[in-house]
Amino acid sequence: MPKFTRRSSRIATAIALPAAVVAAGVLVSTSSYAAFSDTTSNEQNSWRAGTVQLADDAAGRTLFTAPNAKPGDGGTTCIAVTSTGTLASQVRLYADEVSGTAGLADHLALTIEQGTGGGYGTCTGFTAQSTVFDGSLAGFTGAHSSFATGAATWSPTGAEAESRTFRISWTLADDAPNSVQGGTASTALVWEAQNS
Repeated sequence: MPKFTRRSSRIATAIALPAAVVAAGVLVSTSSYAAFSDTTSNEQNSWRAGTVQLADDAAGRTLFTAPNAKPGDGGTTCIAVTSTGTLASQVRLYADEVSGTAGLADHLALTIEQGTGGGYGTCTGFTAQSTVFDGSLAGFTGAHSSFATGAATWSPTGAEAESRTFRISWTLADDAPNSVQGGTASTALVWEAQNS
């Protein structure tokens, strides 16, 4: 077992003292460094989803009711559709809840125009800008049955409310055959917007 002399004790003390000073310096240095800090931030961030919204001035009321149409009869009415969404979108028109008998829809001529002026129940002041569809009711319901196949109308920007008026005209063909007597035809017209 090694013996510690007075000289070795002095040497150990001489070594231990500087080591303790160095260790204390490291602790002070570490503590001082940890006290330095800085941050920067911006204001609270937030998110809100945009909207796609459509409404019409018919308030769910029907555009046409013709219970006893005969060859040559017809009618015209208007409806205004308004986009109030905040996103740019595409609006398309299609048929839904289609039903009919005796082939009547094949002999009903249908014209749908898009423009401005007028509104539900009155086309006074209507100015046409484009023709959305011109053909038979059967042709319209067959070709346009969903948004994917809908007839293109207009593309609201989402920057502000935008309206378009649609003038819808129908006529039972003069040469409609006797086979359509008592026949029926009905459809809902749907304007749908999807963001672009």
